[in-house]
Amino acid sequence: MSFAAPALDGAPAAAGRTPGPRLGGDVAWTVLVSVISFFALLPILALVVISLTPAGEVWAHLISTVLPRAISTTALLMLGVAGVVTAVGVTTAWLVTMCRFPGRRLFDWALLLPLAVPTYIVAYTYVEAMDVTGPIQTTIRAVFGFTSARDYWFPEIRSLPGAVFVMGMVLYPYVYLTTRAMFLMQSACALDVARTLGANPLRLFSSVALPLARPAIAVGVTLAMMECLNDIGAVEHLGVKTLTFSIYDTWLNRGSLAGAAQMATAMLVIVFLLIWLERFARRHQRYHQTSSRYRMLPNYRLTGWKAALAILACSAPIVLGFLVPASVLADVASRRLEQLSAPGFLSAVVNSIGLSLAAVVLTVLTGLLVAYTLRLRRNRLIHTIARFSTIGYAVPGTVLAVGILIPSAAFDNFLDGTMRATFGISTGLLLTGSGAVIVYGYATRFLAVAFGTLESGLQKVSPNLDMASRALGRTAARSLVEIHMPMIKPALATASMLVFVECMKELPATILLRPFNFETLSTTVYAAASQEAFERGAVAALAIVAVGLLPVIFLARTSSSTFRDRKAARRERAGA
Repeated sequence: MSFAAPALDGAPAAAGRTPGPRLGGDVAWTVLVSVISFFALLPILALVVISLTPAGEVWAHLISTVLPRAISTTALLMLGVAGVVTAVGVTTAWLVTMCRFPGRRLFDWALLLPLAVPTYIVAYTYVEAMDVTGPIQTTIRAVFGFTSARDYWFPEIRSLPGAVFVMGMVLYPYVYLTTRAMFLMQSACALDVARTLGANPLRLFSSVALPLARPAIAVGVTLAMMECLNDIGAVEHLGVKTLTFSIYDTWLNRGSLAGAAQMATAMLVIVFLLIWLERFARRHQRYHQTSSRYRMLPNYRLTGWKAALAILACSAPIVLGFLVPASVLADVASRRLEQLSAPGFLSAVVNSIGLSLAAVVLTVLTGLLVAYTLRLRRNRLIHTIARFSTIGYAVPGTVLAVGILIPSAAFDNFLDGTMRATFGISTGLLLTGSGAVIVYGYATRFLAVAFGTLESGLQKVSPNLDMASRALGRTAARSLVEIHMPMIKPALATASMLVFVECMKELPATILLRPFNFETLSTTVYAAASQEAFERGAVAALAIVAVGLLPVIFLARTSSSTFRDRKAARRERAGA
């Protein structure tokens, strides 16, 4: 039973909108979200401003030599990865959703395992295994009696195709997750009609299921391509000079912040173009379940060689994307266990955990405020401001770092100049090159992760509680603390875990924003690999992978729960 809450403060309750408790009126909530959005957008605004300043001869050199090659290489890498993740993700999602074969339940969650390993660590392990001095080529020379690498052909992992392979094997779960969810939601009636009309499994997949899943595929592919743009460790180690690497090189090696900002702005245009293309591609695609009765999707039982092919298709990406890198990593780390007690490793662990925990507190609190404000006052202005505040997740870490250092350096210079002129004291660099800037970068980049999780959690809280709280005279702040937060503890825990893991793995922003002689687990691995001594960072890399397994386990448990719920629903309806 629904009821209308009495209007307070002389304002009638708007029809069709959930009235919520007030905390200083609409203006206070709008100001709150606006301030959050300003700080979230500040790096991007600063980047655009600095890119308008002339970069002198450096920019002329970049635009004539570096930029064209970097853009073409980045485009080829993104297109190649898009093709790999689409083929692998869609195929495996269809097999585990629509077919029955030995091991299907295992593959259902094991296909998520590559998400636990960052792309740069996978690149390091494959180079370690497939390089001229690696175990694979060493074995080939020993078995066939070759004396040098010139005596035989072997695929070069340090190349553009090698980067496409490595990233494709790591990033395909983005497409697998979104496409599998879409397959599970597709109407069994539509598939049954196609089967009645004589469509075989291949025709059913290509003509019915695949077109219906296009929106989900577009989302997954866009996420994978954005991860390509964000990566710096893998592309640098594999010798692929993308836009991200060129920004890093222009800033640190060429000493041109303006040139780096201009290249970062060009990359930002590519990111927004990707987002627009993804939304444009599915602008008219709306699919609805027309039957009110729940029906399980039809399953095809595979036997013989068909089952063997399905097992091979599902196991290959798991082996290549997780088992091979994990086994190489475990082997190298097992010979360096003394690093566990080394001061440098322990310091990196403390730094990583400290920064990540600080970022979790700031990011989850900010995301909660934005999501709660959107719940209270769902008008167009606040909705637009809230969405803009979460745009940082689409911005590569390198671009974000450039945009953060510009205002932080300006603030430090202003404060130092003021203190010198007033008190004759030099404050130096307070923000630039500090842990606070790293935490700010993490919070800006991963606010969307916390916001999306918390918004979903708040949507499950009945609006009647808001109305009851308002009728009892509770302020918005008290309602949030006493009612909503206890009810969304699972969402708070999930958001905290996801943000923590993302911060532990983040490399591009950490490299550019960290103080001198300040190492985290990710920068320790990067520094060792840059010096062609990956074994020195193997234990740190293994620690990152262990932490990365947390969201994979969570997703696997969620997947299993969903599967059990579907079976329970089927049994209930069968009994009815």
